[in-house]
Amino acid sequence: MKAEKTNAARILDRAKIRYEIIPYKVNEDDLSAVHVAGQLNEPVERVFKTLVLKGDKTGYFVCIIPGAEEVDLKKAAAISGNKSCDMIPMKELLPVTGYIRGACSPVGMKKIFPAYIHETCMNYDEIYVSAGKRGLQFLISPKDLIVEVKATISFLINIVC
Repeated sequence: MKAEKTNAARILDRAKIRYEIIPYKVNEDDLSAVHVAGQLNEPVERVFKTLVLKGDKTGYFVCIIPGAEEVDLKKAAAISGNKSCDMIPMKELLPVTGYIRGACSPVGMKKIFPAYIHETCMNYDEIYVSAGKRGLQFLISPKDLIVEVKATISFLINIVC
């Protein structure tokens, strides 16, 4: 089955970045990265989710973190130059990024926002991130992704034991 090209894929093509589009079965009741990892038969630590936050000083920014983890809002605020930050309301996701929940790719948002990617991405030659449509993931080198979205490598999560 040949996966369709998304806008994010066309952006990577123009940048001459190597990637694969990997389809998976969508469950509308469970759009989590944990579900995606299960569908891909991959460890959830290798499937990264893209979260959009808004800081009190800098405005919108993006965190790309391992799928089962949560953003530490205090750390995210500090690393992004804010005193505080919050996840944006779901109703703002499409107008701000051009993407819907469960299909928010770090590549190809309406505007380039500051991006922070969790340091564990460097543990892998390739990671999974949304390709911009539910049911499609990119398999991409974290180094290439970091260059394309101008991400800063950081440590932004709560570790839940």
